[in-house]
Amino acid sequence: MGSTIPLYLQIQQHLLEKIRSGTWPAHHQIPPEEQLARDFGVSRMTANKAIRDLVQQGYLTRQPGLGTFVTDRKAESSLVDVHNIAEEVRGRGHRYECDVLLAEAIAADDEVALRLGVRLGTRVFHTRIVHRENGVPIQLEDRFVNPRLVPDYLETDFHRHTPNEVLVAACPITDVEHVVEAVRVDATTAERLEMDATQPCLSMIRRTWSGEHLISYARLIHPGDRYKLRSALSRRAS
Repeated sequence: MGSTIPLYLQIQQHLLEKIRSGTWPAHHQIPPEEQLARDFGVSRMTANKAIRDLVQQGYLTRQPGLGTFVTDRKAESSLVDVHNIAEEVRGRGHRYECDVLLAEAIAADDEVALRLGVRLGTRVFHTRIVHRENGVPIQLEDRFVNPRLVPDYLETDFHRHTPNEVLVAACPITDVEHVVEAVRVDATTAERLEMDATQPCLSMIRRTWSGEHLISYARLIHPGDRYKLRSALSRRAS
């Protein structure tokens, strides 16, 4: 009552609250325009504008003859190709940011040496970065890089250039290996991803090569309710 917020924005706030709280999950059908107009005491045109704007912003999708539904807004990456996560986020029309937690040179332990194909104790580069979409963490990237192949890696401003950009510029990627599994994370990782430690995550181990050279080994952790992985295979007649 007495609010100075335009009526269509009040309807949008109501709808967004339902979506963001999870009350209306992906694919849930929202009330029709006529009902929203009655509930808020506005014209159908005002209700239509509220819905239309949220459709344009990607929160809702219209299906002719069926109604309007909540979209699945999980971030998405390909399992086949290696893309720059910043470009993926911006390609969805969203804001990309990151938190650079570590950028250091370390001695490879057993796991890193095995995964990166170097001797135990070899000096390697290590970065740990939280990638954000519209301020929300969608990936914790723990990456190890062979310094012989990318000697200037640690000189990068990772707020401006992602590790992927740096690697592709230094050594064109020719081969990639992905291993994906569902995991539960420790309290520290959950805190970095701003999530409940009891919720499941997607873990991806990624190794990339340039020709015969193994460039990088990365552990990528994604909150399961904010991310999905996609794979597409095209079968063409020879």
